[in-house]
Amino acid sequence: MGPLGKLTATELRLFLREPITVVFTLALPLMILYILGGVFGNEVDAGGGPDTLVVYRGFGATNWYTAAYVAVAVAGFTLISVPTHLVEYRETGVLRRFRASAVPRWMVLASQFLNSLVIASVGAAILLVVALLTTDVDPAVDWVRFAAAYLLGAVALVCIGLALGTVMPTARAAQSAGLVLWFMLLLICGGGPPPEVLPDALRTLGQWLPLSPVIEVLQEPWLTGGWAWSPSLVVLGMAAASAGVAWFLFRWE
Repeated sequence: MGPLGKLTATELRLFLREPITVVFTLALPLMILYILGGVFGNEVDAGGGPDTLVVYRGFGATNWYTAAYVAVAVAGFTLISVPTHLVEYRETGVLRRFRASAVPRWMVLASQFLNSLVIASVGAAILLVVALLTTDVDPAVDWVRFAAAYLLGAVALVCIGLALGTVMPTARAAQSAGLVLWFMLLLICGGGPPPEVLPDALRTLGQWLPLSPVIEVLQEPWLTGGWAWSPSLVVLGMAAASAGVAWFLFRWE
C-alpha cells in the first residue's frame, strides 16, 4: 500500500472512532426516508383534471424520495463532516505537521476525497438496500446509468465539502454552516415537501442550489431509465469549480 492508500486508510479508521458522525451519516437520511414514505406512500398521483396539481412528476412518493435521499445521505456527510474535519486539521496543526513531513498538498486533498467518497457511498448503499428490501419502492431503474449518475453527484458533493473546508475560518463555523446548508437543501431541493407545492420563490431558490441538479441526475435513471443531460452538465461544472476552489485556496495553517 502506497502513502496515499495508508493515509486514506488512517482517515477511515479515524472516522469509525466517531460514533455520532457514523450514526448521523448512515442513519438519519434512512429514518427521514421511512417517515416520508410512511406519510405519502407510493401510489401515483396522476391528477384529476387539467387544473389539478400533479406532485412528484407523477411518480410514487417512495420512488421519488429514495433516489433523492441517496443524494441527501451523501450531502449530509460531505457538507457537514468533511469541511469540519479539514478545518479541525488546520486548527490543531495536523496540516502543518503534514507539510513539515513533506506530505504534498495533492495527497492530503486526495486522501480526504477518497475517504469521503467511500463513507458517503457506504451510507448511500445501505439506504438503497434497506429501501429495496423493506419498502414498496419499484423504480424503472437502469442500474448502469444510476451508478454513473451516483458517481458524478457524489464527486461533486465531496468537492463542494472540500471547498467549504478550505474557506471556513474555524471548525465550529464549518459545522454550523454545513448544518444550515444541509437542512435548507433538504427542505427545498426535493428531499422535503413535494417541489410542486413550494411557493414560487422557494422553488426557484431550490433550483439554483447545488443539491437540486444532483437529485435530478440521480432520479432520471432511477425513475425512467434515462439520463438528465442538462443537470449532469451543471453537476460537472460544480465539481470542477469546487475542486478548483479547494486546490487554489487550500491553506496549511
